[in-house]
Amino acid sequence: MAEKVYLTKAGFEKLRKELESLKAEKIQLSAEIGEAAAQGDLRENFGYHAAKERQTEVLRRIGELEQKLVAAQMIESLDIPNGEVRIGTKIYLEEHPSKERTQWVLLDALEADTETGSISVHAPLSQGLLGHKEGERVTVNLPNGRSVTYTIIKIERLK
Repeated sequence: MAEKVYLTKAGFEKLRKELESLKAEKIQLSAEIGEAAAQGDLRENFGYHAAKERQTEVLRRIGELEQKLVAAQMIESLDIPNGEVRIGTKIYLEEHPSKERTQWVLLDALEADTETGSISVHAPLSQGLLGHKEGERVTVNLPNGRSVTYTIIKIERLK
């Protein structure tokens, strides 16, 4: 049985579209392989070998995506306690003593992207904050050996 994957609706849709695109590419690659094979001697046919290699990658990724989509559970449908740091929450933090404020959305590693303000629920920062509530002061040990203290200002569930 596949391990559960927690995705937002947008993350699910993104993976579904990637799967659709890869299936179309698989059809195209099959045609390319057929054309290259028709040219004869395959030992030195670079187009054939490149297409076969890409086909292997595409088939692997298709299988991976199909498994993830079947195992996907929508974050928006989870019963997340209000005011508690969990996957599918946006957290607002204030670092001490600097008073610098940051915010993060905690998502599955598949969707995490620090450029857009989301981090994996498995990241050290997330792990240090999970289960804590609004208003709590929490010290998190980071991989670089630093300990950082935050106050959890606000927690919002994703909708």
